[in-house]
Amino acid sequence: MKVFAENKKAHFNYEILEKLQAGLVLIGSEVKSIKAGRMTLDGSYVILKEGAPHLVGSRVPAWQPKNAPDSYDAERTRKLLLNKGEIDYLLGKTSHKGLVLIPLKIYDSHGRIKLEFGLGRGKKKYDKREDIKKREAQREIARRLGRN
Repeated sequence: MKVFAENKKAHFNYEILEKLQAGLVLIGSEVKSIKAGRMTLDGSYVILKEGAPHLVGSRVPAWQPKNAPDSYDAERTRKLLLNKGEIDYLLGKTSHKGLVLIPLKIYDSHGRIKLEFGLGRGKKKYDKREDIKKREAQREIARRLGRN
C-alpha cells in the first residue's frame, strides 16, 4: 500500500473515533498527478451533499499544466464511492452535533486510488496542549532509556 498524500494535521486537530475508506471519482490526468504525489489534503473535508459523499477542498494540480483543458479545476469537488448502507451509516453519525468527516490519507489499494477518512470530533486547545505534553514526556523517557 503506497500512500500518495496524508493530512498530517488531522490527528492533531481532531479526535478520530472511526476510520472508513472510499473510492474516488477521478479523471485520467488526476490519477497520474495523484500517483506522482502532487495531491494535498490540507484544509479538506468530506460532506454529504444530495445523499452522496463528496471530498471538498483538496487540490490536485494538472498533470501537464500546459496541456490541461481551460475548464480544469484543481480544487473541484470529487465524489466518493460508497455503497448505500455506508452512506446511511454516515448520515446517521454526522447528524450528531460536533462530528465531522476528515480525510486522512490517499493511498493505492490493488491499483485503485482510495481515500481513508475518519469520523472525528474537533479538539479543544487544552486537549492539544495535553497531547503535546504527553508526546514530550514519551520522548524524554525514550531519551533517558536510550542513554542508560
